[in-house]
Amino acid sequence: MIRVTIFNENWHEVFQEEVRKLYPDGMHGAIKDFLGKNDDIEVQCVTMYNDKGEMDATCGITDELLENTDVLIWWSHGKYIDVADETVQKVCKAVNCGMGAIFLHSAHISKPFSRLMGTTCYLSWREDGNERLWNICPSHPIMQGVGEYFDLKPEEVYAEPFDVPAPEELLMIGAYATCEVFRSACTYQRGNGRIFYFQPGHESYPTFYNENVQKIITNAVRWVAPTYRFKERLCPEIFPIEL
Repeated sequence: MIRVTIFNENWHEVFQEEVRKLYPDGMHGAIKDFLGKNDDIEVQCVTMYNDKGEMDATCGITDELLENTDVLIWWSHGKYIDVADETVQKVCKAVNCGMGAIFLHSAHISKPFSRLMGTTCYLSWREDGNERLWNICPSHPIMQGVGEYFDLKPEEVYAEPFDVPAPEELLMIGAYATCEVFRSACTYQRGNGRIFYFQPGHESYPTFYNENVQKIITNAVRWVAPTYRFKERLCPEIFPIEL
């Protein structure tokens, strides 16, 4: 059984009515729903904001939770700066010990992803574009069952330059009608842990209801899941990176 923990800020769902209507159980709830249909995956969720709008800078992420998590899925956007540095350190160390991590959409700028990448992870962006995602590595396990391409209408435009290290594997390229392109699906290895970054998932659009997006995230859970978790004493320390 693959033990998945989904982290979501949950700020947009609590404070923005249009997002709450689109994702009444939160984006984390929508992801949990389709992942939970798989017999080999069990899912729990933690959030920065509870349904009353109260914030927890630890995001509910404890040592015990990480010890019992095989794959951490991280969605964040406007409140990423408020995540406690101690929580970031715990997440990065868990990845180095072998926990798999999936960072979705605006989590490119989250503290854990930036620290694991060692770069700013900045990119170019604008609202409201129609995106075509091209499958350029169809033999990869994450891309199984995905066709030559699929369209998202609309999706937020993310465009190069994207300040990340060169991906170990580039699986998809996003292209927009206005000619922007983006490295939309990238894999990395940090320490003993596998990392997958996937660009779609803006909170204002029904992206997480798309069957191709669901398939890719589900495949990614199985791909980043560790076959072995190292004990803490065997894990390399993460040197703080101020960005």
